[in-house]
This record gives sequence, C-alpha cells and structure tokens, in this order.
Amino acid sequence: MPTVIALTGGIAAGKSTVAGIFARQGARVIDADKVSREVVEPGQPALHEIHETFGDEVMNSDGTLNRRALAEQVFNDPAKLAQLNAIVHPRVRDRVAERIAGAPDESIVIYDVPLLVEADLPQPFDAVVTVSAPEQTRIDRLIAERAYTVVEASQRVAAQVSEEEREAIADFVVDASGTIADTERNALQIWHQMAAAYL
Repeated sequence: MPTVIALTGGIAAGKSTVAGIFARQGARVIDADKVSREVVEPGQPALHEIHETFGDEVMNSDGTLNRRALAEQVFNDPAKLAQLNAIVHPRVRDRVAERIAGAPDESIVIYDVPLLVEADLPQPFDAVVTVSAPEQTRIDRLIAERAYTVVEASQRVAAQVSEEEREAIADFVVDASGTIADTERNALQIWHQMAAAYL
C-alpha cells in the first residue's frame, strides 16, 4: 500500500507551491479540486444529477456546468449546498480511492485538499501536512497575485477556518510565510522527515 498524506492550507498560503515541490521529489499528487472538476464534466453522472436537481440555469449552452450560476444558487442556502455535496463528494471519494489504489506500493501519495478541516473527510491518512502563512500575508498575496480588492481578499480569508485550526490537525507544518526559496527549504525539510518515516 502507498503512504497517503493529506496536504492542506488556506487560500494563498502556498499549498500548490508545496505540492509541486513534493511532486519533484517523487510524490504522486492527487488534486482534490481537479478531481471535483473531472466528476462534473459532460457525460459524467454527477453532471446529469446536478442538472436534474438545480435546473437548466446551471448549464451552459454547450452542455458544460455553469459554475458561477451553481455557486450563486448554493452559496447562501445550506440545504442546496448539502444536496450538491451529496452528489459530488461520494464520486470524488471513489475516484481518489481508485487513484490511490493504482499508486505503487512504497510510494507517497499527496492528496492536495484545501478544505480538509471543513470537509471532515473519512479517508484514513497516514499523516497530514498543513502549509501555513499568516492571514495578512495571504491577504497581501491575493491582492498582489490574483488582483483581489482588499475587501474581497479579507472576506475570502475570513470565510475559511483559522491557521490554528489547520495546524491543530497537522502532523507536519510547512512555514510558507517567507519567500518561495524559504518555502522550498522548509518543504524539503518536511519531505525528508516523511521519507524517513514512510519510505
């Protein structure tokens, strides 16, 4: 069986950077967001179910999902969000389980999952890595790198769980508060600890 390590972190904390560093060390990275998009592609049962549940307004004319329209429907409606999650989450879980099962023994699989704390995933992980950066650093990055306004950036960060909550579930914490070079150095240190423990 491969070793399965969850990788999480708040928006603009540097999680994708760390996932890339781990991948270059030989880890197999499974991106939860990418899998979530795959299971709602045209022809997938989840898309048909979403169409049936939420109506024509969540579909684009080319048969793809109109994510913005769907987000508007579920954003402030916990019941609709629960319906959507009930359609998407089991299929994501199944696809991730297939990919993990297909990984070689004695390998490390990194499951890149932003909302690990919020999702309360039942998947058994061998370890959890949290990529951490202070809230203000993350707000500054959203403004500089993704052209968010101060208000938008602050709202996105505030809507997520705190760094303390993420760090509380972590076996390893990568400090990503500094430069990319600093983050790489810190991530490699954690990688070597994990490789020593699990490979």
